[in-house]
Amino acid sequence: MGHGKVRNSLVVGGVPDVPLLGADLIVALFEMEARMATVFDVAKYILDKLGPMTTWKLQKLCYYAQAWTLAWDGEPLFEEEFEAWSNGPVCRGLFNEHKGLFTIGSDELTNGNAAALRQDQKENVDTICCDYGSMDAYWLREQTHGEVPWKDARGNLPVGAPGSNIIAKSAMGEYYGSL
Repeated sequence: MGHGKVRNSLVVGGVPDVPLLGADLIVALFEMEARMATVFDVAKYILDKLGPMTTWKLQKLCYYAQAWTLAWDGEPLFEEEFEAWSNGPVCRGLFNEHKGLFTIGSDELTNGNAAALRQDQKENVDTICCDYGSMDAYWLREQTHGEVPWKDARGNLPVGAPGSNIIAKSAMGEYYGSL
C-alpha cells in the first residue's frame, strides 16, 4: 500500500494477499461490491468497534444501522428482517445466535465477518456507533418504542404482549429519511 500503488490482491478465505490478475481481479471486485452484508457481519463489526454489550443493545444498534442505511442510501444494509417484539426491534436470526446470553462479545458471535462490510457500509455503521453507541439498552428500547416503524408494526398489540410482525424496510426508510 502507499506510494500511490494499487494492490491487486484480496483477502480470500481468510488468507491475505492472494494475488489476482486481470479478469480475476475484476470478477473478485464485482463480487465484493455486489455482496450484501448480513446482520451477523454488522453485529460483529459493532462488537469489534464498541466491545461487549448487552444483547438488547446489540439488537437495537443493528436495527438503527439498517434503518439509517435505508434512509441514507435507499437500500438495505442486510436482508434479514426485524420483528416488532415487546422490547423493541429484534432480528430473529441474530436472537437465535445469542439466545440465552445477557451480554455478548465479538468472540462469542460465531457468525459474521466484520471485514466483509464495504467501506460505505462501515461508514454508516460508524455513524450509528458514534450517535447511539454510548446509549444504554433501556434508552435505545424506549427510543424505538416512540418511533413509527415499531409502533405501526406492533399495531393494536397490548403493551408487553409477544409479537412477531415484521417492521417493513420501506417504513424504516421513509420514517428515518423524513427526520
